[in-house]
Amino acid sequence: MLETERPERSRVSINSMHVFAFLLVSAIVFREQIVGAVGAIPELQAGATIFLGVFVQATPFLVLGVLVSGGIAAFVSPAMLKRLLPNNEKAAVGVSGLAGMALPGCECGAVPVSRRLMDQGVPTSAALAFLLSAPAINPVVLVSTAVAFPGEPRMVLARFLGSLATALIMGWLWARIGKTEWITARVSARHQDTGRSKWELFSEAARHDLMQAGAFLVFGAGLAAVLHIIVPDWVLEHLAGQMLLAIGVMAILAVVLALCSEADAFVAASMSMLPLLPRLVFLVVGPAVDVKLMAMQAGSFGRGFVLRFAPVTFVVAVVCASIIGYVVLGGAR
Repeated sequence: MLETERPERSRVSINSMHVFAFLLVSAIVFREQIVGAVGAIPELQAGATIFLGVFVQATPFLVLGVLVSGGIAAFVSPAMLKRLLPNNEKAAVGVSGLAGMALPGCECGAVPVSRRLMDQGVPTSAALAFLLSAPAINPVVLVSTAVAFPGEPRMVLARFLGSLATALIMGWLWARIGKTEWITARVSARHQDTGRSKWELFSEAARHDLMQAGAFLVFGAGLAAVLHIIVPDWVLEHLAGQMLLAIGVMAILAVVLALCSEADAFVAASMSMLPLLPRLVFLVVGPAVDVKLMAMQAGSFGRGFVLRFAPVTFVVAVVCASIIGYVVLGGAR
């Protein structure tokens, strides 16, 4: 007896876009219930405010970053990048570090761009120097710092030098001791499909990076909100006369608060009870290593990379900010 052939059922695959759309629609439909539940608990309301603040501030620059990332994937060839960078790896780190001035965005946008630069043949050390410099020395950040500290132009110079030094030192350290196998995450092969048009490659690469980086941004922003509300305000009042302790606390706060680099200067300026040096450390450490950035790096480069890169970056950023701050700011408050 012949077996009748059964038509194959088409399987509907659920991807990150479907999940995002479902959550968005659910939030709109149950908006009143969600607002009522959050408003009933003051701690939850404060956490939601912090979460939305971090997410809303970072999202425009994340979008800018993934658009640049998609443009690099589709329109910039490895040969073009190699022509722009010096053949010497150490010199390429220096050029990439200074090139961070050209991208007005925060660390959220720098992560996918740096990942794309690596995949297009740029040395990892140079891409990492760009990753650290772009969110800290671009014109938007420097202008916001000048506005936040109107009577202290030295703060802008100190932030620029401290952040640039951190980026270059980390790039040169990677060139010396970094290993390719430490980066375990890989970008989808569909970005390498040469049979598609450049606009299709651009759209696909940008969409993929947006969904990937956006998921880790949500996670990092949520963690930052939880940590933000458990740090009492009275802590800062006891640090003014203890410089080393103030530097350590401000460095840790920069990591856990995970502020956008375009807004962190205003937060630092509001801590007027502290000297300028600990606040400078806050501004240099934050864009280099925070919980949101580490979460996004884990998605783009792998957890093994973060476990090695983040602690060293933290130490280098604190040391660079402290030394340059002592030289440039002196005893200024």
